[in-house]
Amino acid sequence: MNRFMFATGIENSDPTLQGGRVRVDQMRDCGHDEHYELDFDLALEIGVNALRYGAPLHRTFVGPGRYDWSFPDATFGALRRRNLTVIADLCHFGVPDWLGDFQNPDFPELFAQYAGAFAHRYPWIQLYTPVNEMYICALFSGKYGWWNEELTTDRGFVTALKHLVRANVLAMHAILGVRPDALFIQSESTEQFHARVPEVLAQEAFLNETRFLSLDLNYGRDVSARMLEYLLDNDLSHQEYTFFLKHQLKPHCVMGNDYYATNEHCVFPDGHLEASGDVFGYALITREYFERYRLPVMHTETNAPQGPRGREAVDWLTKVWANVLKIRNDGVPVMGFTWYSLTDQMDWDTGLRERNLRPYPVGLYDLERRVRPVGTAYRDLIRAWQGVLPTQSAALILPLALSATPAQGDRRSFHLE
Repeated sequence: MNRFMFATGIENSDPTLQGGRVRVDQMRDCGHDEHYELDFDLALEIGVNALRYGAPLHRTFVGPGRYDWSFPDATFGALRRRNLTVIADLCHFGVPDWLGDFQNPDFPELFAQYAGAFAHRYPWIQLYTPVNEMYICALFSGKYGWWNEELTTDRGFVTALKHLVRANVLAMHAILGVRPDALFIQSESTEQFHARVPEVLAQEAFLNETRFLSLDLNYGRDVSARMLEYLLDNDLSHQEYTFFLKHQLKPHCVMGNDYYATNEHCVFPDGHLEASGDVFGYALITREYFERYRLPVMHTETNAPQGPRGREAVDWLTKVWANVLKIRNDGVPVMGFTWYSLTDQMDWDTGLRERNLRPYPVGLYDLERRVRPVGTAYRDLIRAWQGVLPTQSAALILPLALSATPAQGDRRSFHLE
């Protein structure tokens, strides 16, 4: 089955706030728990052929080796009855209360056990994002003090990062043990930092290296001497660094790139950052990531608020899609495109730092499940391009399996060198 993936997703972020006293649960707060059958039908109505979707980890992983599959059985069963390719999103910014937070050194191994159990439970799923946006999760939890452990130190960031990436690597191994032809779409934020004045050029350079750390470790790529010193100074051991270098899973990976208007940042003399808007844009920055890792690419997230004119989201869709076509036509193998998410989200206007239950109008549908202008525009875009891309743009194709359970030993893989 070879096709370009037009995707959306069901937002399932679940970090904790206020010292763990408040749990964000986007599936609950956006009404998906109640309307999942309708949501899956709306995805088909828009015309997508792939859905980023995950069980709520904090409700499913109830203890070491203990799982409550009741909700995922219902939802993944409903998805299997529809003609949608599932990209299973297993950890999206939070862990169960009993695991604490991302400073917990037991998290990687326990999460890998969960990933293996999930793959056993749903052997028909081939595509996975084990841990979503590892860099952003570590940054917001360990450095910015917004979520989960709410730390504001480099050590907090590095500790969260090493545990998140180790969890991702071990989960990939666990899933491959069940589904040897599994493919992993990383879904990582595509970042860029710009110096406001010459005095911050060194800080800009440092930040433009740290943005790569999650993928460097995940793909077993040696970091620079400066980054290695930074990691070792902030509680990464030589043994832990060697672990990342020896686990070479690139042949099973697609580099997922998320890009929003807030992904580029101005660096100011006092050290603070501000969103700069799309100065370079998705095409230029993604090419930089592609040249670094030489992996097939999937555009895995973007959105924009509908705005006062009612067309701001449509204009953003048009711009980002043009960037995707640009890099495909220039020879970067792009496998898919994603508007995230299917419905409006809740409280992302504050980066989930507060639980105000305030809708954020970025969905293809609003929370009453009424289509937004960007939903209509995305439907029309899919209809126009779905039959053209496989033959008229330079790209590789994903080896997607038609069967629910592959033959033992079938380890299909691909990579670029």
